[in-house]
Amino acid sequence: MVWLHEIFRQSPEIALFLSLAGGYAIGKVQFGKFQLGGVAGSLLVAVLISQVGVSVDNGVKSVLFALFIYAVGFESGPQFFRSLGRQSLREIAMAVVLALSGLLTVIVLARMFGLDKGLAAGIAAGGLTQSAIIGTASAAIGKLGLAADEVQRLQGNVAVGYAVTYIFGSFGAIIVCVNILPKFMGRSIRDDAMKAEAELLAGAQVFGPGEVPAAPDLVGRIYRVTSAAGKTIAQIEGPTTRDAPMTIERVKRAGALIGVQPDLRLESGDVILVVGRRAGVVSSAQGIGPELQSSDGMDLVIVTRDITINSPALVGKTVAEIRAATADDLRHGIYVTGIKRADKPLPLLPDTRIETGDVVSLYGTDQDLQRVAKSIGTVIVPSDKTDFVFHGFGIVAGLLIGLAVIRIGSIPLTLGSGGGALLSGLLFGWYRSRNLAIGNMPTAASTLLRDLGLAGFVAVVGLQSGLQAVQTIATSGLSIFLIGVVVTILPLLITMVFGRYVLKYDNTAIFAGALSGSRSANPAFGEILDKAGNTIPTTPFAITYALANVFLTLLGPLVVAFA
Repeated sequence: MVWLHEIFRQSPEIALFLSLAGGYAIGKVQFGKFQLGGVAGSLLVAVLISQVGVSVDNGVKSVLFALFIYAVGFESGPQFFRSLGRQSLREIAMAVVLALSGLLTVIVLARMFGLDKGLAAGIAAGGLTQSAIIGTASAAIGKLGLAADEVQRLQGNVAVGYAVTYIFGSFGAIIVCVNILPKFMGRSIRDDAMKAEAELLAGAQVFGPGEVPAAPDLVGRIYRVTSAAGKTIAQIEGPTTRDAPMTIERVKRAGALIGVQPDLRLESGDVILVVGRRAGVVSSAQGIGPELQSSDGMDLVIVTRDITINSPALVGKTVAEIRAATADDLRHGIYVTGIKRADKPLPLLPDTRIETGDVVSLYGTDQDLQRVAKSIGTVIVPSDKTDFVFHGFGIVAGLLIGLAVIRIGSIPLTLGSGGGALLSGLLFGWYRSRNLAIGNMPTAASTLLRDLGLAGFVAVVGLQSGLQAVQTIATSGLSIFLIGVVVTILPLLITMVFGRYVLKYDNTAIFAGALSGSRSANPAFGEILDKAGNTIPTTPFAITYALANVFLTLLGPLVVAFA
Protein backbone atom coordinates (compact mmCIF):
# COMPACT_ATOMS: atom_id res chain seq x y z
CA MET A 1 0.00 0.00 0.00
CA VAL A 2 3.05 2.28 0.17
CA TRP A 3 2.83 3.04 -3.54
CA LEU A 4 -0.85 3.95 -3.21
CA HIS A 5 -0.09 6.24 -0.25
CA GLU A 6 2.60 7.93 -2.32
CA ILE A 7 0.18 8.52 -5.20
CA PHE A 8 -2.37 10.10 -2.86
CA ARG A 9 0.35 12.16 -1.18
CA GLN A 10 1.44 13.63 -4.50
CA SER A 11 -2.11 14.06 -5.82
CA PRO A 12 -4.81 13.92 -3.10
CA GLU A 13 -7.40 14.99 -5.66
CA ILE A 14 -7.12 11.46 -7.10
CA ALA A 15 -8.43 10.12 -3.80
CA LEU A 16 -11.30 12.64 -3.91
CA PHE A 17 -12.50 11.74 -7.40
CA LEU A 18 -11.92 8.05 -6.81
CA SER A 19 -14.22 8.34 -3.79
CA LEU A 20 -16.86 10.03 -5.95
CA ALA A 21 -16.62 7.49 -8.78
CA GLY A 22 -16.62 4.47 -6.48
CA GLY A 23 -19.27 5.95 -4.20
CA TYR A 24 -21.76 6.62 -6.97
CA ALA A 25 -21.11 3.17 -8.43
CA ILE A 26 -21.86 1.53 -5.08
CA GLY A 27 -24.76 3.90 -4.52
CA LYS A 28 -26.57 2.54 -7.58
CA VAL A 29 -26.59 -1.04 -6.26
CA GLN A 30 -29.96 -2.24 -4.95
CA PHE A 31 -30.00 -4.29 -1.73
CA GLY A 32 -33.59 -5.46 -1.87
CA LYS A 33 -35.52 -2.21 -1.63
CA PHE A 34 -32.58 -0.41 0.00
CA GLN A 35 -30.23 1.73 -2.08
CA LEU A 36 -27.23 3.45 -0.52
CA GLY A 37 -27.19 6.48 -2.85
CA GLY A 38 -24.25 8.39 -4.27
CA VAL A 39 -23.60 10.64 -1.27
CA ALA A 40 -23.55 7.86 1.33
CA GLY A 41 -21.58 5.70 -1.10
CA SER A 42 -18.96 8.43 -1.51
CA LEU A 43 -18.63 8.69 2.27
CA LEU A 44 -18.18 4.92 2.62
CA VAL A 45 -15.56 4.67 -0.14
CA ALA A 46 -13.73 7.72 1.22
CA VAL A 47 -13.45 6.08 4.66
CA LEU A 48 -11.97 2.96 3.03
CA ILE A 49 -9.47 5.01 0.99
CA SER A 50 -8.52 7.02 4.08
CA GLN A 51 -7.00 3.89 5.64
CA VAL A 52 -4.12 4.23 3.18
CA GLY A 53 -3.38 7.71 4.53
CA VAL A 54 -4.63 10.78 2.67
CA SER A 55 -4.17 14.46 3.47
CA VAL A 56 -6.80 16.84 2.04
CA ASP A 57 -6.77 20.55 2.81
CA ASN A 58 -9.73 21.93 4.79
CA GLY A 59 -10.13 24.67 2.19
CA VAL A 60 -11.27 22.08 -0.38
CA LYS A 61 -14.05 20.93 1.95
CA SER A 62 -15.16 24.51 2.65
CA VAL A 63 -15.28 25.45 -1.05
CA LEU A 64 -17.26 22.37 -2.05
CA PHE A 65 -19.80 22.81 0.71
CA ALA A 66 -20.20 26.52 -0.02
CA LEU A 67 -20.96 25.72 -3.68
CA PHE A 68 -23.52 23.09 -2.71
CA ILE A 69 -25.41 25.09 -0.12
CA TYR A 70 -25.37 28.33 -2.15
CA ALA A 71 -26.86 26.54 -5.18
CA VAL A 72 -29.56 25.00 -2.98
CA GLY A 73 -30.42 28.40 -1.53
CA PHE A 74 -30.40 30.12 -4.92
CA GLU A 75 -32.88 27.64 -6.40
CA SER A 76 -35.21 27.94 -3.43
CA GLY A 77 -35.01 31.64 -2.57
CA PRO A 78 -38.37 32.76 -4.03
CA GLN A 79 -40.31 29.86 -2.53
CA PHE A 80 -38.53 30.21 0.82
CA PHE A 81 -39.51 33.83 1.39
CA ARG A 82 -43.08 33.14 0.32
CA SER A 83 -43.24 30.37 2.94
CA LEU A 84 -42.11 32.47 5.92
CA GLY A 85 -44.79 33.32 8.46
CA ARG A 86 -47.14 31.40 10.68
CA GLN A 87 -46.87 28.43 8.35
CA SER A 88 -43.23 28.07 9.46
CA LEU A 89 -44.15 27.27 13.08
CA ARG A 90 -43.99 23.53 12.37
CA GLU A 91 -40.38 23.81 11.22
CA ILE A 92 -39.46 25.82 14.31
CA ALA A 93 -41.03 23.14 16.54
CA MET A 94 -39.14 20.42 14.64
CA ALA A 95 -35.77 22.07 15.27
CA VAL A 96 -36.55 22.62 18.96
CA VAL A 97 -37.67 19.02 19.54
CA LEU A 98 -34.62 17.54 17.86
CA ALA A 99 -32.21 19.75 19.81
CA LEU A 100 -33.90 18.92 23.13
CA SER A 101 -34.13 15.19 22.41
CA GLY A 102 -30.48 15.21 21.31
CA LEU A 103 -29.42 16.92 24.54
CA LEU A 104 -31.40 14.53 26.75
CA THR A 105 -30.08 11.48 24.87
CA VAL A 106 -26.46 12.55 25.34
CA ILE A 107 -26.91 13.37 29.04
CA VAL A 108 -28.72 10.10 29.85
CA LEU A 109 -26.16 7.96 27.99
CA ALA A 110 -23.24 9.85 29.53
CA ARG A 111 -24.54 9.11 33.04
CA MET A 112 -25.44 5.51 32.20
CA PHE A 113 -21.98 4.68 30.86
CA GLY A 114 -19.94 7.01 33.06
CA LEU A 115 -18.64 9.22 30.25
CA ASP A 116 -16.68 12.32 31.20
CA LYS A 117 -17.74 15.75 30.02
CA GLY A 118 -15.26 15.78 27.12
CA LEU A 119 -16.34 12.48 25.61
CA ALA A 120 -20.01 13.37 26.06
CA ALA A 121 -19.57 16.69 24.26
CA GLY A 122 -17.55 15.05 21.47
CA ILE A 123 -20.21 12.39 20.96
CA ALA A 124 -22.83 15.16 20.78
CA ALA A 125 -20.76 17.00 18.17
CA GLY A 126 -20.15 13.92 16.03
CA GLY A 127 -23.42 12.08 16.53
CA LEU A 128 -25.40 15.22 15.70
CA THR A 129 -22.86 16.32 13.04
CA GLN A 130 -22.58 19.82 14.49
CA SER A 131 -18.88 20.66 14.52
CA ALA A 132 -19.51 23.97 16.30
CA ILE A 133 -20.23 22.00 19.49
CA ILE A 134 -16.50 21.22 19.69
CA GLY A 135 -15.71 24.90 20.07
CA THR A 136 -18.51 25.79 22.49
CA ALA A 137 -17.92 22.69 24.63
CA SER A 138 -14.15 23.17 24.75
CA ALA A 139 -14.62 26.78 25.80
CA ALA A 140 -17.06 25.71 28.52
CA ILE A 141 -14.61 23.06 29.81
CA GLY A 142 -11.92 25.73 30.03
CA LYS A 143 -14.12 27.69 32.46
CA LEU A 144 -14.80 24.83 34.90
CA GLY A 145 -11.88 25.83 37.10
CA LEU A 146 -10.10 22.50 36.70
CA ALA A 147 -6.36 21.88 36.66
CA ALA A 148 -4.66 22.62 33.35
CA ASP A 149 -3.80 18.99 32.60
CA GLU A 150 -7.40 17.92 33.33
CA VAL A 151 -8.77 20.63 31.05
CA GLN A 152 -6.39 19.46 28.31
CA ARG A 153 -7.48 15.83 28.79
CA LEU A 154 -11.18 16.66 28.61
CA GLN A 155 -10.74 18.90 25.58
CA GLY A 156 -8.78 16.09 23.89
CA ASN A 157 -11.63 13.71 24.61
CA VAL A 158 -13.99 16.10 22.82
CA ALA A 159 -11.97 15.54 19.65
CA VAL A 160 -11.84 11.76 20.23
CA GLY A 161 -15.60 11.46 20.70
CA TYR A 162 -16.20 13.61 17.63
CA ALA A 163 -13.82 11.62 15.40
CA VAL A 164 -15.33 8.26 16.35
CA THR A 165 -18.99 9.27 15.91
CA TYR A 166 -19.00 11.80 13.07
CA ILE A 167 -18.91 9.31 10.20
CA PHE A 168 -21.98 7.42 11.37
CA GLY A 169 -23.55 10.74 12.32
CA SER A 170 -23.64 11.57 8.62
CA PHE A 171 -24.47 8.06 7.46
CA GLY A 172 -27.18 7.42 10.05
CA ALA A 173 -29.07 10.58 9.16
CA ILE A 174 -29.24 9.36 5.58
CA ILE A 175 -30.63 6.01 6.71
CA VAL A 176 -33.38 7.63 8.80
CA CYS A 177 -34.38 10.45 6.46
CA VAL A 178 -34.09 8.61 3.15
CA ASN A 179 -34.93 5.01 4.04
CA ILE A 180 -36.81 4.79 7.36
CA LEU A 181 -38.99 7.90 7.01
CA PRO A 182 -40.65 6.85 3.70
CA LYS A 183 -41.45 3.41 5.19
CA PHE A 184 -42.85 5.11 8.29
CA MET A 185 -45.03 7.39 6.14
CA GLY A 186 -46.02 4.65 3.72
CA ARG A 187 -45.18 6.81 0.68
CA SER A 188 -42.03 7.55 -1.25
CA ILE A 189 -40.20 10.87 -1.30
CA ARG A 190 -40.47 11.04 -5.10
CA ASP A 191 -44.24 10.50 -5.22
CA ASP A 192 -44.98 13.12 -2.58
CA ALA A 193 -42.51 15.56 -4.12
CA MET A 194 -44.32 15.26 -7.45
CA LYS A 195 -47.66 15.70 -5.69
CA ALA A 196 -46.50 18.83 -3.87
CA GLU A 197 -45.04 20.26 -7.06
CA ALA A 198 -48.33 19.70 -8.89
CA GLU A 199 -50.18 21.58 -6.14
CA LEU A 200 -47.61 24.37 -6.29
CA LEU A 201 -48.08 24.66 -10.04
CA ALA A 202 -51.81 25.18 -9.53
CA GLY A 203 -52.75 22.42 -11.97
CA ALA A 204 -50.47 23.66 -14.77
CA GLN A 205 -48.88 20.81 -16.67
CA VAL A 206 -45.10 20.91 -16.77
CA PHE A 207 -43.27 18.96 -19.47
CA GLY A 208 -39.83 17.51 -18.91
CA PRO A 209 -36.89 17.58 -21.33
CA GLY A 210 -37.91 16.11 -24.67
CA GLU A 211 -41.62 16.09 -23.78
CA VAL A 212 -44.28 17.96 -25.77
CA PRO A 213 -48.08 17.64 -25.83
CA ALA A 214 -49.49 15.44 -28.57
CA ALA A 215 -52.13 18.08 -29.32
CA PRO A 216 -50.46 21.47 -28.73
CA ASP A 217 -52.59 24.48 -27.93
CA LEU A 218 -50.84 26.67 -30.51
CA VAL A 219 -50.65 25.35 -34.07
CA GLY A 220 -49.98 26.44 -37.63
CA ARG A 221 -51.90 25.26 -40.72
CA ILE A 222 -51.58 25.91 -44.47
CA TYR A 223 -54.78 26.33 -46.54
CA ARG A 224 -55.63 26.91 -50.17
CA VAL A 225 -58.27 29.64 -50.37
CA THR A 226 -61.60 28.61 -51.94
CA SER A 227 -64.52 29.42 -49.64
CA ALA A 228 -62.81 32.57 -48.32
CA ALA A 229 -62.21 34.12 -51.75
CA GLY A 230 -63.24 37.76 -51.77
CA LYS A 231 -62.92 38.23 -48.01
CA THR A 232 -60.32 40.45 -46.37
CA ILE A 233 -57.86 39.12 -43.81
CA ALA A 234 -59.61 41.19 -41.11
CA GLN A 235 -62.94 39.56 -42.01
CA ILE A 236 -61.46 36.07 -41.61
CA GLU A 237 -59.64 36.81 -38.36
CA GLY A 238 -62.50 38.81 -36.85
CA PRO A 239 -65.00 36.04 -35.96
CA THR A 240 -62.50 34.20 -33.72
CA THR A 241 -62.87 34.86 -30.00
CA ARG A 242 -60.29 36.22 -27.60
CA ASP A 243 -59.99 32.75 -26.06
CA ALA A 244 -59.36 31.07 -29.44
CA PRO A 245 -57.70 33.66 -31.69
CA MET A 246 -55.94 32.96 -34.99
CA THR A 247 -53.96 35.14 -37.38
CA ILE A 248 -52.96 34.90 -41.02
CA GLU A 249 -49.19 35.24 -41.07
CA ARG A 250 -48.36 34.64 -44.77
CA VAL A 251 -50.11 34.86 -48.11
CA LYS A 252 -48.77 33.43 -51.38
CA ARG A 253 -50.36 34.41 -54.66
CA ALA A 254 -49.29 33.03 -58.03
CA GLY A 255 -46.20 31.52 -56.44
CA ALA A 256 -45.00 34.75 -54.79
CA LEU A 257 -45.36 35.99 -51.20
CA ILE A 258 -47.27 39.23 -50.83
CA GLY A 259 -47.57 41.66 -47.94
CA VAL A 260 -50.12 40.82 -45.27
CA GLN A 261 -52.43 43.70 -44.38
CA PRO A 262 -55.83 43.69 -42.62
CA ASP A 263 -57.57 45.02 -45.74
CA LEU A 264 -55.91 42.57 -48.15
CA ARG A 265 -58.64 40.76 -50.08
CA LEU A 266 -57.93 37.08 -50.72
CA GLU A 267 -58.37 35.49 -54.10
CA SER A 268 -59.26 31.94 -55.07
CA GLY A 269 -56.09 29.82 -55.22
CA ASP A 270 -54.15 31.90 -52.68
CA VAL A 271 -52.16 29.87 -50.18
CA ILE A 272 -52.22 31.17 -46.60
CA LEU A 273 -50.48 30.24 -43.35
CA VAL A 274 -52.77 30.43 -40.32
CA VAL A 275 -51.28 30.44 -36.78
CA GLY A 276 -53.19 30.49 -33.50
CA ARG A 277 -55.03 28.56 -30.82
CA ARG A 278 -55.99 25.12 -32.08
CA ALA A 279 -59.69 25.72 -31.46
CA GLY A 280 -59.67 28.91 -33.54
CA VAL A 281 -57.61 27.45 -36.37
CA VAL A 282 -59.71 24.29 -36.61
CA SER A 283 -63.04 26.15 -36.48
CA SER A 284 -62.00 28.57 -39.24
CA ALA A 285 -60.79 25.87 -41.65
CA GLN A 286 -64.21 25.16 -43.16
CA GLY A 287 -64.65 28.79 -44.13
CA ILE A 288 -61.24 29.04 -45.84
CA GLY A 289 -60.61 26.00 -48.00
CA PRO A 290 -58.76 22.68 -48.13
CA GLU A 291 -55.66 22.16 -45.95
CA LEU A 292 -52.30 21.57 -47.65
CA GLN A 293 -49.55 19.38 -46.26
CA SER A 294 -46.86 21.87 -47.31
CA SER A 295 -46.11 24.68 -49.70
CA ASP A 296 -42.83 26.29 -50.75
CA GLY A 297 -42.06 29.54 -48.99
CA MET A 298 -44.66 29.12 -46.27
CA ASP A 299 -42.20 28.11 -43.55
CA LEU A 300 -42.20 30.56 -40.67
CA VAL A 301 -40.10 30.59 -37.50
CA ILE A 302 -42.14 31.09 -34.34
CA VAL A 303 -40.40 31.82 -31.05
CA THR A 304 -41.38 31.84 -27.39
CA ARG A 305 -39.98 34.55 -25.14
CA ASP A 306 -40.29 35.27 -21.42
CA ILE A 307 -40.70 38.94 -20.54
CA THR A 308 -40.50 40.46 -17.07
CA ILE A 309 -43.48 42.76 -16.53
CA ASN A 310 -42.48 46.19 -15.20
CA SER A 311 -44.58 48.59 -17.28
CA PRO A 312 -46.67 50.97 -15.09
CA ALA A 313 -49.52 50.49 -17.58
CA LEU A 314 -49.77 46.81 -16.66
CA VAL A 315 -48.70 46.54 -13.01
CA GLY A 316 -51.65 46.40 -10.64
CA LYS A 317 -54.16 45.66 -13.42
CA THR A 318 -56.18 42.49 -13.83
CA VAL A 319 -55.91 40.29 -16.93
CA ALA A 320 -59.38 41.44 -18.00
CA GLU A 321 -58.41 45.11 -17.67
CA ILE A 322 -55.24 44.58 -19.68
CA ARG A 323 -57.11 42.76 -22.43
CA ALA A 324 -59.70 45.52 -22.66
CA ALA A 325 -57.08 48.27 -22.78
CA THR A 326 -54.76 46.60 -25.31
CA ALA A 327 -55.28 47.70 -28.90
CA ASP A 328 -56.02 44.98 -31.45
CA ASP A 329 -53.08 45.99 -33.65
CA LEU A 330 -50.67 45.63 -30.70
CA ARG A 331 -52.07 42.25 -29.70
CA HIS A 332 -52.21 40.91 -33.26
CA GLY A 333 -50.10 37.78 -33.79
CA ILE A 334 -49.12 37.50 -30.11
CA TYR A 335 -50.29 34.64 -27.90
CA VAL A 336 -49.87 34.43 -24.13
CA THR A 337 -48.88 30.91 -23.09
CA GLY A 338 -48.54 31.53 -19.36
CA ILE A 339 -47.72 33.86 -16.50
CA LYS A 340 -45.44 33.07 -13.55
CA ARG A 341 -44.76 34.75 -10.25
CA ALA A 342 -41.58 33.63 -8.48
CA ASP A 343 -41.52 30.57 -10.79
CA LYS A 344 -45.07 29.60 -9.78
CA PRO A 345 -47.64 29.58 -12.62
CA LEU A 346 -50.55 31.96 -12.23
CA PRO A 347 -54.01 31.11 -13.60
CA LEU A 348 -54.91 33.16 -16.67
CA LEU A 349 -58.23 34.21 -15.20
CA PRO A 350 -59.90 37.58 -15.83
CA ASP A 351 -59.44 38.64 -12.20
CA THR A 352 -55.76 37.63 -11.90
CA ARG A 353 -53.88 40.79 -10.90
CA ILE A 354 -50.42 41.46 -12.35
CA GLU A 355 -47.53 42.50 -10.09
CA THR A 356 -44.06 43.90 -10.78
CA GLY A 357 -41.65 41.09 -11.59
CA ASP A 358 -44.27 38.70 -12.96
CA VAL A 359 -43.05 36.87 -16.05
CA VAL A 360 -45.27 36.44 -19.08
CA SER A 361 -44.49 33.88 -21.80
CA LEU A 362 -45.39 35.06 -25.30
CA TYR A 363 -45.60 33.10 -28.56
CA GLY A 364 -45.28 34.69 -31.99
CA THR A 365 -42.86 35.81 -34.67
CA ASP A 366 -39.70 37.54 -33.54
CA GLN A 367 -40.81 40.77 -35.20
CA ASP A 368 -44.15 40.77 -33.39
CA LEU A 369 -42.53 39.94 -30.06
CA GLN A 370 -40.04 42.79 -30.36
CA ARG A 371 -42.93 45.17 -31.05
CA VAL A 372 -44.91 44.07 -28.01
CA ALA A 373 -41.99 43.66 -25.60
CA LYS A 374 -41.37 47.41 -25.53
CA SER A 375 -44.75 47.98 -23.88
CA ILE A 376 -44.37 45.15 -21.34
CA GLY A 377 -40.90 45.16 -19.83
CA THR A 378 -37.55 43.38 -20.16
CA VAL A 379 -37.04 40.39 -22.46
CA ILE A 380 -35.30 37.48 -20.76
CA VAL A 381 -32.85 36.19 -23.35
CA PRO A 382 -32.30 32.41 -23.03
CA SER A 383 -28.66 31.60 -22.30
CA ASP A 384 -26.55 28.65 -21.23
CA LYS A 385 -24.01 31.01 -19.64
CA THR A 386 -23.75 31.49 -15.89
CA ASP A 387 -23.56 35.05 -14.56
CA PHE A 388 -20.35 34.61 -12.55
CA VAL A 389 -20.29 38.27 -11.53
CA PHE A 390 -23.65 37.92 -9.78
CA HIS A 391 -22.97 34.52 -8.24
CA GLY A 392 -19.36 35.28 -7.36
CA PHE A 393 -20.51 38.21 -5.26
CA GLY A 394 -23.32 36.03 -3.89
CA ILE A 395 -20.91 33.42 -2.53
CA VAL A 396 -18.55 36.11 -1.20
CA ALA A 397 -21.46 37.76 0.62
CA GLY A 398 -22.43 34.40 2.13
CA LEU A 399 -18.92 33.63 3.34
CA LEU A 400 -18.64 37.10 4.89
CA ILE A 401 -21.96 36.57 6.69
CA GLY A 402 -20.57 33.27 7.96
CA LEU A 403 -17.64 35.07 9.59
CA ALA A 404 -19.93 37.15 11.80
CA VAL A 405 -20.06 36.01 15.45
CA ILE A 406 -22.74 36.95 17.97
CA ARG A 407 -22.10 36.13 21.61
CA ILE A 408 -24.75 35.12 24.13
CA GLY A 409 -22.79 35.50 27.32
CA SER A 410 -19.63 33.52 26.71
CA ILE A 411 -21.17 31.36 23.98
CA PRO A 412 -20.21 32.38 20.42
CA LEU A 413 -22.91 31.84 17.81
CA THR A 414 -22.21 31.97 14.12
CA LEU A 415 -23.86 30.72 10.95
CA GLY A 416 -20.50 29.53 9.64
CA SER A 417 -19.63 29.36 5.96
CA GLY A 418 -22.46 26.89 5.28
CA GLY A 419 -25.18 28.89 6.98
CA GLY A 420 -23.90 32.13 5.46
CA ALA A 421 -23.80 30.68 1.95
CA LEU A 422 -27.32 29.28 2.38
CA LEU A 423 -28.69 32.65 3.53
CA SER A 424 -26.91 34.46 0.71
CA GLY A 425 -28.20 31.93 -1.84
CA LEU A 426 -31.76 32.45 -0.60
CA LEU A 427 -31.44 36.24 -0.83
CA PHE A 428 -29.74 36.25 -4.23
CA GLY A 429 -32.24 33.69 -5.56
CA TRP A 430 -35.13 35.87 -4.38
CA TYR A 431 -33.58 38.99 -5.93
CA ARG A 432 -32.96 37.16 -9.21
CA SER A 433 -36.65 36.13 -9.32
CA ARG A 434 -37.58 39.82 -9.35
CA ASN A 435 -34.82 40.88 -11.77
CA LEU A 436 -34.53 38.08 -14.30
CA ALA A 437 -32.27 40.04 -16.63
CA ILE A 438 -29.35 39.32 -14.28
CA GLY A 439 -28.02 36.36 -12.31
CA ASN A 440 -28.60 33.62 -14.87
CA MET A 441 -27.67 30.10 -13.78
CA PRO A 442 -28.83 27.29 -16.09
CA THR A 443 -30.40 24.30 -14.42
CA ALA A 444 -27.55 22.04 -15.54
CA ALA A 445 -24.99 24.35 -13.91
CA SER A 446 -26.96 24.50 -10.67
CA THR A 447 -27.34 20.72 -10.62
CA LEU A 448 -23.60 20.25 -11.09
CA LEU A 449 -22.83 22.63 -8.21
CA ARG A 450 -25.26 20.79 -5.94
CA ASP A 451 -24.14 17.27 -6.78
CA LEU A 452 -20.39 17.86 -6.97
CA GLY A 453 -20.41 20.20 -3.98
CA LEU A 454 -22.23 17.87 -1.61
CA ALA A 455 -20.68 14.56 -2.68
CA GLY A 456 -17.22 16.17 -2.74
CA PHE A 457 -17.73 17.66 0.72
CA VAL A 458 -18.81 14.32 2.17
CA ALA A 459 -15.91 12.53 0.49
CA VAL A 460 -13.40 14.98 1.98
CA VAL A 461 -14.92 14.43 5.43
CA GLY A 462 -14.43 10.70 5.00
CA LEU A 463 -10.87 11.10 3.74
CA GLN A 464 -9.94 13.39 6.63
CA SER A 465 -11.66 11.59 9.52
CA GLY A 466 -11.95 7.96 8.43
CA LEU A 467 -8.48 6.79 9.46
CA GLN A 468 -8.61 8.42 12.88
CA ALA A 469 -12.14 7.14 13.53
CA VAL A 470 -11.26 3.53 12.68
CA GLN A 471 -8.03 3.66 14.73
CA THR A 472 -9.85 5.11 17.73
CA ILE A 473 -12.53 2.44 17.55
CA ALA A 474 -9.83 -0.24 17.36
CA THR A 475 -7.99 1.08 20.45
CA SER A 476 -10.91 2.32 22.57
CA GLY A 477 -13.44 -0.37 21.76
CA LEU A 478 -16.85 -0.04 20.20
CA SER A 479 -18.64 1.54 23.15
CA ILE A 480 -18.10 5.16 22.09
CA PHE A 481 -19.09 4.33 18.52
CA LEU A 482 -22.27 2.52 19.61
CA ILE A 483 -23.25 5.34 21.96
CA GLY A 484 -22.77 7.68 18.99
CA VAL A 485 -25.11 5.49 16.93
CA VAL A 486 -27.84 5.94 19.53
CA VAL A 487 -27.22 9.71 19.70
CA THR A 488 -27.56 9.86 15.93
CA ILE A 489 -30.63 7.68 15.50
CA LEU A 490 -32.79 8.20 18.61
CA PRO A 491 -33.36 12.01 18.38
CA LEU A 492 -34.22 11.64 14.71
CA LEU A 493 -36.75 8.92 15.45
CA ILE A 494 -38.29 10.93 18.31
CA THR A 495 -38.56 14.01 16.09
CA MET A 496 -39.97 11.91 13.25
CA VAL A 497 -42.77 10.56 15.46
CA PHE A 498 -43.42 14.05 16.87
CA GLY A 499 -43.58 15.53 13.38
CA ARG A 500 -45.99 12.90 12.12
CA TYR A 501 -48.45 12.70 14.99
CA VAL A 502 -48.19 16.12 16.66
CA LEU A 503 -47.19 18.46 13.83
CA LYS A 504 -49.27 16.44 11.32
CA TYR A 505 -46.76 16.29 8.47
CA ASP A 506 -48.41 14.29 5.70
CA ASN A 507 -46.05 14.89 2.76
CA THR A 508 -42.97 12.68 2.87
CA ALA A 509 -40.78 14.99 0.77
CA ILE A 510 -41.54 18.10 2.84
CA PHE A 511 -41.21 16.10 6.07
CA ALA A 512 -37.83 14.70 5.00
CA GLY A 513 -36.51 18.16 4.18
CA ALA A 514 -37.60 19.52 7.58
CA LEU A 515 -36.19 16.52 9.45
CA SER A 516 -32.79 16.63 7.77
CA GLY A 517 -32.54 20.38 8.31
CA SER A 518 -33.40 20.09 12.01
CA ARG A 519 -30.30 17.90 12.34
CA SER A 520 -28.25 20.09 9.94
CA ALA A 521 -27.75 16.81 8.07
CA ASN A 522 -26.44 18.04 4.73
CA PRO A 523 -25.54 14.61 3.27
CA ALA A 524 -29.03 13.35 4.07
CA PHE A 525 -30.56 16.42 2.46
CA GLY A 526 -28.54 15.83 -0.70
CA GLU A 527 -29.93 12.30 -0.97
CA ILE A 528 -33.45 13.62 -0.32
CA LEU A 529 -33.11 16.08 -3.20
CA ASP A 530 -31.91 13.29 -5.45
CA LYS A 531 -34.87 11.09 -4.50
CA ALA A 532 -37.36 13.96 -4.85
CA GLY A 533 -36.28 14.99 -8.33
CA ASN A 534 -37.26 18.62 -7.60
CA THR A 535 -36.67 21.35 -5.00
CA ILE A 536 -39.81 20.76 -2.90
CA PRO A 537 -37.86 19.63 0.24
CA THR A 538 -35.62 22.69 0.18
CA THR A 539 -37.84 25.30 1.85
CA PRO A 540 -38.52 23.31 5.06
CA PHE A 541 -34.84 22.29 5.11
CA ALA A 542 -33.67 25.90 4.85
CA ILE A 543 -35.83 26.99 7.80
CA THR A 544 -34.90 24.12 10.13
CA TYR A 545 -31.24 24.17 9.04
CA ALA A 546 -30.84 27.81 10.04
CA LEU A 547 -32.43 27.13 13.43
CA ALA A 548 -30.45 23.93 13.98
CA ASN A 549 -27.17 25.77 13.53
CA VAL A 550 -28.12 27.91 16.53
CA PHE A 551 -29.88 25.34 18.73
CA LEU A 552 -27.33 22.55 18.28
CA THR A 553 -24.39 24.91 18.83
CA LEU A 554 -25.89 25.81 22.23
CA LEU A 555 -25.77 22.14 23.25
CA GLY A 556 -22.00 22.26 23.87
CA PRO A 557 -22.08 24.20 27.17
CA LEU A 558 -25.30 22.42 28.23
CA VAL A 559 -23.73 18.96 27.80
CA VAL A 560 -20.67 20.11 29.77
CA ALA A 561 -22.92 21.48 32.52
CA PHE A 562 -25.22 18.48 32.93
CA ALA A 563 -23.25 15.41 31.74
